[in-house]
Amino acid sequence: MGAAPDSGNGSAPDSGNAPRQGTGSHRTRTWSPPGPLDLGLTLGPLRRGPADPTFRTAPGAVWRAARTPDGPVTLRVARQAGEVAAEAWGPGADWMLDRLPELLGAADDPAAFVPRHRLVHASHRRRPGLRLTRTGLVLETLIPTVLEQKVTTDEAYRAWRRLVRQYGEPAPGPCPPELYVMPAPRTWALIPSWDWHKAGVDAKRSATVVRAARVAARLEEAAAMELPAATARLEAVPGIGPWTSAETLQRSNGAPDAVTTGDLHLPGIVGYALAGDRDADDAAMLELLAPYAGQRHRAARLVLLSGAVPPRRTPRMPRGDIGRL
Repeated sequence: MGAAPDSGNGSAPDSGNAPRQGTGSHRTRTWSPPGPLDLGLTLGPLRRGPADPTFRTAPGAVWRAARTPDGPVTLRVARQAGEVAAEAWGPGADWMLDRLPELLGAADDPAAFVPRHRLVHASHRRRPGLRLTRTGLVLETLIPTVLEQKVTTDEAYRAWRRLVRQYGEPAPGPCPPELYVMPAPRTWALIPSWDWHKAGVDAKRSATVVRAARVAARLEEAAAMELPAATARLEAVPGIGPWTSAETLQRSNGAPDAVTTGDLHLPGIVGYALAGDRDADDAAMLELLAPYAGQRHRAARLVLLSGAVPPRRTPRMPRGDIGRL
């Protein structure tokens, strides 16, 4: 097929890149990033643990399964010299490849970021290939984020794996056999209470997922909104608060200023790294990040990547498994 220009979706111009090619449900595309690009740093936030059934890595490549408005898709992205080579399989192949530049950070503007702290400057300098991804898909990030509310990441990752493998579908194309596409919104809404329980998901979180799934079309519209409107759209659903909306919009919208509040650890990490205050709360964190207005999420991400975390002085959050009750 011929070239498919990036029009109407906010992607950066694609002049000089090879057109998408392929037959049937298999499509290919090459894209030349405008600057350094680290696939792992850019796409890493989409991965929910090392055994995420929707995300796999291979030497030099990233595999990702998603449910687009056009249907399921498998995407393989790899670096080749100065270009990115992408292959996609399934009904959503065209949709995904049309948005490949945004997925890899073409809509991000790292030049807008000015480091204000020595630690942030050093972290920024060491990672020139960091770009903020923009998936254009809300529910695929919102649901695993809801599963992470008020539990350990291990518990949330386990629940996500179990539910996706049980209710999702194998990803299309010649991909790794353990790669799955997450369930459709209607399927999420119909999961019986006992399977939520077996996955270790309490009634409050499962009810939030079900409410979100029932208004999935309205929530997906938030991917094209500015941050305040998108935040309001998500938080109109009971059970979705500032923490969940920020964690979602960082990925679906590539929002550089969607700083996470309400997190158990982030304020102390930012406070310790930037001011030696391991007891910082949200207000103190936001004050420290104020010089990065418009880029606060990127600043917090660079702090996390610096590895400057306060020494542990309390026991880890206890793990639970309500599925065994």
